Amino acid sequence: MSFDLSSRLAARRADNLYRHRPLLETPQGPHVVVDGQALLAFCNNDYLGLANHPEVIAAWQAGAERWGVGGGASHLVIGHSTPHHELEEALAELTGRPRALLFSTGYMANLGAVTALVGQGDTVLEDRLNHASLLDAGLLSGARFSRYLHNDADSLCLRIAKAEGNTLVVTDGVFSMDGDLADLPTLAATCKTAGAWLMVDDAHGFGPLGANGGGIVEHYGLSMEDVPVLVGTLGKAFGTAGAFVAGSEELIETLVQFARPYIYTTSQPPALACATLKSLQLLRTEHWRREHLNSLIAQFRKGALDIGLELMDSFTPIQPIVIGDAGRALRLSQMLRERGLMVTAIRPPTVPAGSARLRVTLSAAHSQAQVQQLLNGLADCWALLGAADA
Repeated sequence: MSFDLSSRLAARRADNLYRHRPLLETPQGPHVVVDGQALLAFCNNDYLGLANHPEVIAAWQAGAERWGVGGGASHLVIGHSTPHHELEEALAELTGRPRALLFSTGYMANLGAVTALVGQGDTVLEDRLNHASLLDAGLLSGARFSRYLHNDADSLCLRIAKAEGNTLVVTDGVFSMDGDLADLPTLAATCKTAGAWLMVDDAHGFGPLGANGGGIVEHYGLSMEDVPVLVGTLGKAFGTAGAFVAGSEELIETLVQFARPYIYTTSQPPALACATLKSLQLLRTEHWRREHLNSLIAQFRKGALDIGLELMDSFTPIQPIVIGDAGRALRLSQMLRERGLMVTAIRPPTVPAGSARLRVTLSAAHSQAQVQQLLNGLADCWALLGAADA
């Protein structure tokens, strides 16, 4: 008996679901070279255009000269350096919470938080469209795990009524494949009434949302009492890498003591924390980045709707174009690429069957002219795709 891997791979190819890993040969930015081809890219999560910012790069270099290039050990041994500590304090200030805790990745932050807070005898309830890391965390926690209908408080109430032990309700802030926002005010009220805790992964909200880039909680004007567990990632609008959980003194100390993905891993490079401190400063002070990004979002949505494309209900930098069929989505993505435009086709199992899409993401580093170039390409390719299917 042996593993039949070839048939699994062949089936994925036959279903137009096979994934290819593109090779990026330049720094992140609107203009990239991928697999040897110069492209105008609309598919990264560098929402504020900070991933290749000269001041962030200089902060990294200065940090490396002072602190070296490796964390050297876990945070609880001798890997918690001064830049890590300063970044945690700055993230706590950004979120208006007593403490924040750094993790190496967003996946680790979600896994660490959920598994540290609930276990056997408890309940985890999650939105059906949550990120894979949140779903995996719920499954691995050992708690009773159930998913409620997307953004549906009534569906959540039905599941809360059957909950056992401590109950943790988990949602994305901005849903990564649809671009819509969780109805946090309603979710928070529902959790308060039921005595449950609400955990929000705001990976795609920090930076674009909120008057000061503080994300969906700031956008809605909610408090730590409304959202006790707040997660953010640093590899998107912050332009660097890593993640954090922000909350009360007791929450963070609980994670320090019980979150295995935090305890049993080497800390991120201190120089990375130095770079993130600089990107955090730019995120908070350069408001023009959010203003410009919002103008590009409005420009794209109007132009796409004029073409006749089906958009989703999103005012965030994530602007999915719903295609439906996976093969058709792939063809449209390839047609755009032939015109020098890079927009990734997203297919099942990342999104539900029958909802394949092109996931356009916009950045403050884009110009209005570049967005118009994308719209012109979409208009041409959409017309040709329709003619080919006729």
